[in-house]
Amino acid sequence: MKFALCNEMFQNRALEQVFETAAQTGYDGVEIAPFTLAEKVTDLDAGRRRDIREQAARFGLDITGIHWLFICPKGLYLNHPDDAVRLPTQEYLKHLVRFCGDIGGKYMIVGSPKQRNIVPGQTFEATWDRTKTVFENCLPVAEQHDITICIEPLDKAQTDFINTPAEAARMVQEIDHPHFRMIVDVRSTLCQGEDIVASIRAVHKEMAYFHLNDANGGGPGFGNVDFVPILRTLRDVGYQGYASVEVFDFSPGAETIARKSFETLTEAMKRI
Repeated sequence: MKFALCNEMFQNRALEQVFETAAQTGYDGVEIAPFTLAEKVTDLDAGRRRDIREQAARFGLDITGIHWLFICPKGLYLNHPDDAVRLPTQEYLKHLVRFCGDIGGKYMIVGSPKQRNIVPGQTFEATWDRTKTVFENCLPVAEQHDITICIEPLDKAQTDFINTPAEAARMVQEIDHPHFRMIVDVRSTLCQGEDIVASIRAVHKEMAYFHLNDANGGGPGFGNVDFVPILRTLRDVGYQGYASVEVFDFSPGAETIARKSFETLTEAMKRI
């Protein structure tokens, strides 16, 4: 298992500072939110993409992948019934795949709760089918660039579509493609009322990525979640991928979040 952190906690600071902090703290990689770099990834040319990849390498870090995919540009919607909205979103998802590959990433985390809600008047089943079709249409590009697209179950406070690990696992099973998997997020799983340990055991065969955070939105060590059984279960099911620290409360400061989260996780690893 390798630990990473998400860059948006650094807010407007340069990627070099993100990489420096991650490397000095002991992380293995960084997960990037594209909206922190540009409104559209198509605005980032080949030279800029190469610079990101090479800069991470200079610090001995992996770019694990990208997340928060549809915050911008405005108007994106993963499963909208209107072709004029959904199909451009599908094309932009392909651009994101190429961007992820160009910067050296391997995983794309599809969270973006407000851009996947069930549109009023639409059924869950129709929304499910449109979502699945968009993913299937993007998978040839993902395979070409060796990118794994991961659906992220998010709790009902964030979205009304794909809330539980079991629902995400069903999507993975139905699509049945090696470049489409799922992620488990500690906070969302707990806030949905699910047992995090049981969820990991139930979906580990479909899972390719993991988000570490507390139910309060802070990083590991900033709340009451015990990460020992979580990390033990990941070890027990043979998980050897990235576990990335994603937080929603930036107030302690990025360096403090990075350091305390890493200390909490490494101490928990000693106890498993």
